Order: sequence, then structure tokens, then C-alpha cells
Amino acid sequence: MSCCSERTRSTFAYVVAGAGAFCIVAVLVWQTRKLIQPPPLGEDRVAVRVKNLAEVRGLDSPALTTVGWVDQSKGIVRLPIETALKLAERKWQNPAQARSNLIARVEKATYVPPPPPAKPSQYE
Repeated sequence: MSCCSERTRSTFAYVVAGAGAFCIVAVLVWQTRKLIQPPPLGEDRVAVRVKNLAEVRGLDSPALTTVGWVDQSKGIVRLPIETALKLAERKWQNPAQARSNLIARVEKATYVPPPPPAKPSQYE
């Protein structure tokens, strides 16, 4: 009889430990969801976001529709989207040449000259 009661006690201990672990995980998940849940958007927050979006679009519009210099020293210009698409369509009729041209333009645009050599120290 002591064998059965010992087995029952150990099974009960495992069940209680499993239920406790489940409860701990459930509480952690509930707290995490509560912590990361953003507050609901109010009417004032919606108005601020709409105003900010209109401002950003207003600032981007000239950059998307006008010609201008991006880096005049490197010869990089900004083109309107329609013009850029037509130019790309015409250039990419020959993909190999267009790819090599694109690589050359990227290298030209991102080229950083090496730093000047360090002056030798008088103590060396």
C-alpha cells in the first residue's frame, strides 16, 4: 500500500508542478501582451498623423517632380519620375550595357578618396 500512495504522491507532485508552470507562463504572456499593446488611437492622434503625412508628401513632391542637383561636384542630378522611367526603359534595351553603366555610376557616386598618408613622425 505504501507503494501506491508514494506513486500517487509523486504523480500529484508532477501534476501540481506542471499546472504551476502553465500558470506562470500564462501570467507572463498576459503581462507581455498588456505591456506591448499600443494605446488606442484617439481623434486627436489621427489628426496629427494626417497632418504629418500631408507635410511629408508636400516636402517630397518637389523632389519627385523637378530637376535638380544631388551632388554637382560628381555630376549627379535628380530627375522627375516620368523622365527617369523613360530613360531607364531606353537604356535597358541592352541589359549588359545598362548593367555595366549602372555599376560605373554607383561607383562614381559612392567613391570616397583614400585618406592622405600620415606624416612620418620625427621620432621614428
